[in-house]
Amino acid sequence: MNILMLGDVVGEYAAAAISQNLPKIKNKYNIDFCVINAENAAQNGISPKIARTLQKAGADVLTMGNHTFRRAEDFIALSDSGFPIIRPANYPPNNPGFGYIIIEHNDVNIAVINLIGRHLMDAYDCPYRTCDKILEKIKAEAQIILVDFHAEATGEKVAMGYYLDGRVSAVAGTHTHIPTADEHILPNGTGYITDLGMCGASVSILGSNKEIVIKRVINRFADKNIAGDGPVEFDGVVLDIDEYTGKCLNITRIRELEGSISTNN
Repeated sequence: MNILMLGDVVGEYAAAAISQNLPKIKNKYNIDFCVINAENAAQNGISPKIARTLQKAGADVLTMGNHTFRRAEDFIALSDSGFPIIRPANYPPNNPGFGYIIIEHNDVNIAVINLIGRHLMDAYDCPYRTCDKILEKIKAEAQIILVDFHAEATGEKVAMGYYLDGRVSAVAGTHTHIPTADEHILPNGTGYITDLGMCGASVSILGSNKEIVIKRVINRFADKNIAGDGPVEFDGVVLDIDEYTGKCLNITRIRELEGSISTNN
């Protein structure tokens, strides 16, 4: 089964670009299932309009991160409605929403788990023990298990990859908006990449307007971020997962630029 995981969507501008280009990307790579990190899709947080735009374009599951509750009412409304959106499972107890989801696709149960790191981030519960508890619950139910680990520190992400090696199909890092060049299959069959990158304006700083960010870092002037514009890049990986063993057979890093996507048809 071919699975596409895309990095953080940065702003409504990028979400609109996904609506136009995701079908072409899925066609090009013969994608069966798609997971997108959407925690920045409404700049900070998610809105029902953008969530439905991403779903209509072909996203099967949306994951979140440290901005999950920046638009709390919108996220809660989506989650309560049964929309396929999840937030980090190791948020403190009693937070709204769900940390994992299982979706049946072509008679295969695919689980998606969302976790968040702790190094250089806020205070969250342990992602390792949290994931252990989830895997204990779902190990007999899901044939394929995908993990979005939303974290800042590269070492923390690598540690999670090896910790889960052989127990999940893939571990993909998100949050930094910069794609890493370390996609590979770990010794026990788990596909891994430290960071997927982003879906955002290619000429930007992490998807944000470059002039505003440069002004901030030079003058320490806290002007409000806005998303960049111009052609959007779509960063992520394509995973070939054996639906019987749950092992990753191949992982390919992709970086498609809006306007230059050639399809198979």
